[in-house]
Amino acid sequence: MAENSILCSVSSLTLSIFILFCCLFGHCNSVEQLGGYDTFTISSFKYPETQIRPFDMHYIRVDLPPWFSSMSIALKSSVNLDIKSAKKVPKSVLPMICFRDGSLPLPDVSSTSLEVALSNRSFDGIQVLQNMEQCYPVPRNMTMKLTNEQISARVLYFGLFNGVGPTRTQSKMIVRNRAYSFTANISVEGCTTSTMQGQYCNQTIELLSCARSGNSSGNGSVSGFFNQSMVLCRNNFETSCHGDGEMKIYSLEILRITESLTISVQNLRLRPLDSIGNSSRIYLMCFARYGAMPLATLHDYSGDLNQSPLVIRFPKVGQWYISILALHLAKEIGGALSNVSKVCYSLEVQELECPLGKAGPNCSSERYMLQTVLRKYSTPFESYYLPDGGDVISDALNFHLEPLLSNYSVGGLDSWTYFLLDVPRGAAGGNLHVRLMSDRKMNYEIYARNGGLPSLINWDYYYVNKTSSSGDSVFFVLYNSSDEKVDFYILYVKEGIWNIALRHLNSTGDISDGQTTMSISLERCPKRCSYHGACKSALDTSGLTLYSFCACDRNHGGFDCSIEIVSHQGHIWQSIALIASNAAAVFPAFWALRQKAFAEWVVYTVSGISSGLYHACDVGTWCVLSFGVLQ
Repeated sequence: MAENSILCSVSSLTLSIFILFCCLFGHCNSVEQLGGYDTFTISSFKYPETQIRPFDMHYIRVDLPPWFSSMSIALKSSVNLDIKSAKKVPKSVLPMICFRDGSLPLPDVSSTSLEVALSNRSFDGIQVLQNMEQCYPVPRNMTMKLTNEQISARVLYFGLFNGVGPTRTQSKMIVRNRAYSFTANISVEGCTTSTMQGQYCNQTIELLSCARSGNSSGNGSVSGFFNQSMVLCRNNFETSCHGDGEMKIYSLEILRITESLTISVQNLRLRPLDSIGNSSRIYLMCFARYGAMPLATLHDYSGDLNQSPLVIRFPKVGQWYISILALHLAKEIGGALSNVSKVCYSLEVQELECPLGKAGPNCSSERYMLQTVLRKYSTPFESYYLPDGGDVISDALNFHLEPLLSNYSVGGLDSWTYFLLDVPRGAAGGNLHVRLMSDRKMNYEIYARNGGLPSLINWDYYYVNKTSSSGDSVFFVLYNSSDEKVDFYILYVKEGIWNIALRHLNSTGDISDGQTTMSISLERCPKRCSYHGACKSALDTSGLTLYSFCACDRNHGGFDCSIEIVSHQGHIWQSIALIASNAAAVFPAFWALRQKAFAEWVVYTVSGISSGLYHACDVGTWCVLSFGVLQ
């Protein structure tokens, strides 16, 4: 995922580490006051001993509300592996635990995952890649407690797998791997007061007062923007005074798709009034974070407000937290020590919103909210998305793109068109399918982002051409794309509002010269399991999320059954070897019959036939009885 230039990537990686570990287990509601602190138990769940059979999987969902303060996790399993022994175990039999923020994980074993330090207490120091789950060998014991300063309030998932890799989904008549069991406990505590947060709910959060101030005319700190409406949020100036090294935390909620969030300070004053300090020499550091309290060492965006406002382009919808930290109030200036004890200011946050149906710079681009149309006779959540009142083709699955495109600006090199769609709660186990088809070479780029508008520097997934896309992401799969066709899936798509942006490059040809159709749908299994398997659905252990997966045939594997594990020629050679091995029983049986040793003849004959039936089932040719009976 590309980041804004002021995004602190290292801190984001650390944040994701903690996020992925707090999604272990589901929840059941209860309210229990904890002594000594203004906290109560939001949920306390004990997951009983559960056996995971070979190639099986278990998903668990947990919801962390905005008022949670901490989460405690304890996991025990029957697995007895350390990192050295785990490296020697084949992937197909390796017990793995995978974490993902916002949606279900898929087993992904990388060198980074396997080299992580495995201890009996916790996982530490793990690097996390954006938009990818993290997988680790299942530990024997793990305990952890995380606070709302370390993890964000959101939907989190984890999955337990007994074996990973392409063969995990391959159909098998004989399974020789071992099962393992695990038990888990998870409890989530919350704050009784919305204005108090932290592990012990003892940190004050000041809610900013917001009001809509009408259209922006391009004045002030948002110079150069037109046609937007502005939401102006301010704090109480009298209470915004703090000393050197003291931090104040503010909160606001973005309710709509926003073009930019500008954080600035006004009326900066030093206390006492007769101080000899210079306000221009003071650092007034601002740390902003989405969904959790920002710290100096853990934040998404940062800047010195005493030098310039902090501008966040295309912020995500939801709760934002802002921390202000004053530094260098007391220091030597011109040989004299300043007597500044406090700094006071008025915090101002401006949200710029475009009119309905508009988006992008200067609100010059078209924006469409797509309607969800449920498929007939399908499983829950299967649907496709169409523009309201758009030019819809008769089959009601695709829509013409050209009538919806934004116009080019004067001298512009490109134009942007935005499509917004909603993935409902519980549908995170589905796959978002995006297709473009044209009668000529296309000059479109596609950018997708969850929660906020995408741009050239801020996206979750993108497609430029066959050689430039999010192909490195395990959740982005490109199929049969060409100059005239784009076809990709976003696997196990996150819940919430998704923004899909089309960047149309300016060329000598007119956009009306060609015809392009677009299709966006939420589907169960990608590519219908490549016609080499069956698409199955199940609920996670909480019963809140429906997910789908492919059960492949004997010769194919992978999440979409597209990987050929046993070729047709290989299957023939396996059958020949099977026949040859069981034909060896013919000779001793014939010799026993010739010698009139009927008892031995019966033994050899029955053994040969039984062995043939057993191995015929093993190789996948034919099973006369269930494998349990054959054993």
